[in-house]
Amino acid sequence: MDTLSTHLFGVTHDMRSGEESADQKQHRPAWAPCFYYRADKEVHYYVGQEIVIGGALDSYAVLDYGDIIYQALALCHYLDTQREQLSLVDKTVLEIGAGTGLMSVVAALLGASVTATDLPEVLGNLRANVMRNTRERCRCTPQVAALSWGHDLESTFPASVSRYDYVLAADVVYHHYFLDELLVTMKHFCKPGTTLIWANKVRFETDLTFTESFKKAFHTSLLAEDGEMKIFMATCRE
Repeated sequence: MDTLSTHLFGVTHDMRSGEESADQKQHRPAWAPCFYYRADKEVHYYVGQEIVIGGALDSYAVLDYGDIIYQALALCHYLDTQREQLSLVDKTVLEIGAGTGLMSVVAALLGASVTATDLPEVLGNLRANVMRNTRERCRCTPQVAALSWGHDLESTFPASVSRYDYVLAADVVYHHYFLDELLVTMKHFCKPGTTLIWANKVRFETDLTFTESFKKAFHTSLLAEDGEMKIFMATCRE
C-alpha cells in the first residue's frame, strides 16, 4: 500500500505573481510535481507534460477548492507513478464527475482511450480543457459526454456496449444529496472486467456512509492513503 504524503500538491505558487517563494524552494523535494495557479488557470505537470486547466476556481466557487482538488491530484499522481502496476495504455477509461478534466487529460496522456463525463452545463469548459491538453499528444482523441448520475443510464450508456476497463472518480463525494444516484451510476458501469478507482477524503458523515455503501456494493481494496485521503480499487460482485 502506497503512502501519498503531502508531496501530492507539489509546489503551490503565489496566485498573483506565479512565483515560488524561497521557503517553498528550500523545502520542495527534487521529484515533486509542480502545481500552481496562473490568473484563472491551474498549471500541472504530469506524464512529463505541462497541463493547463482553465475555469478551475469558478467551478468550485462555493466549496473549499484546495480540499476538493487534493483528491484529483492524489489520483493523478497515483496513475502517473504506478504505470507498471496499473498501465492505462490501450485501455478504455470512463471518468465520472470529470469537472475541469485534469484526470481525464492525465489518463489520455498515459495512453488510454478516455471518455470524460459530467453535467451538460460544464461540458464546454471540460471539452476545452481536454482538447487543449491532448491535441497531438495522445494515442486516442478523448471524448466528452453528458452524464447525469442515476438518470436514463441505459438509454444514454447502454450496458451492452458501454464497456470500460477502468472507471475513475475523484471529488465526487462531498456535501450533496445525490449519493444514491452516484452509487447507482457506479454499479451501472462497473461490470465484470471493469475496475473502478475512486479517490475520496472524509470530511462529512456522508463520506463515511457512502464509503460503507460502496464497500457493500463492490469487492474493494485500498490502493493508497494519506490520513483521511484514500484511494480505493473496486470490482463488481458477480
